[in-house]
Amino acid sequence: RYIYLRFPRGIMAHARFKTQGPTEQYGLKRFSTAEATVETSDPARMREKTLTMATLNPQVKAVEYAVRGPIVIKAGDIERGLQQGVKQPFTEVIKANIGDAHAMGQQPITFVRQVVALCCFPELLDSPTFPDDAKQRAQRILQDCGGRSLGSYSASQGVECVRKDIADYITHRDQGVPSDWNNIYLTTGASDGIMSILKLLVSGQGRSRTGVMIPIPQYPLYSAAISELEAVRINYYLDEANCWALDIEELQRAYLTAKEHCQPKVLCIINPGNPTGQVQSKKCIEEVLHFAYEENLFVMADEVYQDNVYSSDCQFHSFKKVLYEMGPEYFNNVELASFHSTSKGYTGECGFRGGYMEVLNMDTQVMAQLVKLLSVRLCPPVSGQAAMDVIVNPPREHEPSYAQFTKEKSSVLDALAHKASLTEQILNSVPGIKCNPVQGAMYAFPQIFIPPPAIQEAQSLSMAPDMLYCLKLLEETGICVVPGSGFGQKEGTYHFRMTILPSPEKLKVLLEKLKEFHLRFLEEYSQPEPQITSQGQHREMSKQPD
Repeated sequence: RYIYLRFPRGIMAHARFKTQGPTEQYGLKRFSTAEATVETSDPARMREKTLTMATLNPQVKAVEYAVRGPIVIKAGDIERGLQQGVKQPFTEVIKANIGDAHAMGQQPITFVRQVVALCCFPELLDSPTFPDDAKQRAQRILQDCGGRSLGSYSASQGVECVRKDIADYITHRDQGVPSDWNNIYLTTGASDGIMSILKLLVSGQGRSRTGVMIPIPQYPLYSAAISELEAVRINYYLDEANCWALDIEELQRAYLTAKEHCQPKVLCIINPGNPTGQVQSKKCIEEVLHFAYEENLFVMADEVYQDNVYSSDCQFHSFKKVLYEMGPEYFNNVELASFHSTSKGYTGECGFRGGYMEVLNMDTQVMAQLVKLLSVRLCPPVSGQAAMDVIVNPPREHEPSYAQFTKEKSSVLDALAHKASLTEQILNSVPGIKCNPVQGAMYAFPQIFIPPPAIQEAQSLSMAPDMLYCLKLLEETGICVVPGSGFGQKEGTYHFRMTILPSPEKLKVLLEKLKEFHLRFLEEYSQPEPQITSQGQHREMSKQPD
């Protein structure tokens, strides 16, 4: 039986279909691709695929993203197996691989959700359930939305009142340093803004190709973006022995070495640090900005963890404020883009994909090109923009939601501070593990001793030694962490990154299971008790006679 189909523009095509009865009985729906099988008279005539691994963009193949890499895929497989009754030596997979606060049980901040809910469903504005300050914020946001609907596109730079609220927030945060809302751009999370700025900066060929300086260890977004854009990656190493401090001499070394094969243009800083959890001092930031001024570098300051500072002797200093305090010569010349997000801090609203960037001293013609680039994507999610607005414009002391908001915010940050201390304390009690203080952000990045036989086994399997370690940890305990090799580390050292986001009870279970695993791992590979020197190098402890 043949069915003839008439295609647009008068093109007639025919195909042979298998059917299971009269056409009238099954109707046209029987011939959807889901329910019909197309027969070909000559299978050999099937054309080759246009897109194969051989024709795939090589820059895409070069992209790696360890945070959602092989370990995480394996964890998902194990989790599905558990749900289907597969027996394991554990009852659940604990995913400590990614900074997803709500997935780890953190409760949303009520005021954020109230305002976003009102924006999404304005009929709720008549409900007595919602406080007046939440209603006022929602009405203000909706007034700036097309058709007073969150479902409309916003301007490519973002909703105007949200940009103005962000400028006010920055001015207040930086103790009066002025912020112009025209320099504010709403983004789809901080990642989108970072990628947009890098796209503007990357150019040239050969030795003139743009070089991008990134910290090692680094958040894999940066290495992935550099690979995708075919820029040149310039590694500068943080000082693990000095609590992951940024050493200006190391910056200079990396810069001068890179100048031999590329054109360094960009300096990326993550503060507070991911994955390392350090908080840079004001003096360090001044030195970095002076270096950028002298070498004519565009500074990208990733400040998404600015609310996550736990150590009493640490304080967050924004790059913009420090630049302002260095004087007009610096403040009016150094090109700076700083980034913030709804995903971190005390709110942990990752799924909204809200964020912003503030851009200083960018050439006005280039700014027009930035707006053009952002216009191609139309606009960031408007619900994420609304969430970002609430974060920068929280309840004030005289407003009805202030008490509950303050209590919830303090509860989250106090719990994170406690868990940061607990993580450092327990990890440092394990022979062969050394963890720097978790001063800020949401992660610990401990150094682990891996015995030579385990290193040899990993090499025989063509994997990094810390990948082998993390894989065994997952298979034996159900704990999912990310190998340090996915973030970068000094040769001969091994690490893993774990979040401090699980509840205190679950975090204690995780750390105790990790401790037991590590001791078994050392015993399995029959090594003497290890010692990690202050320089971060491994040394076996030899038994000396009394």
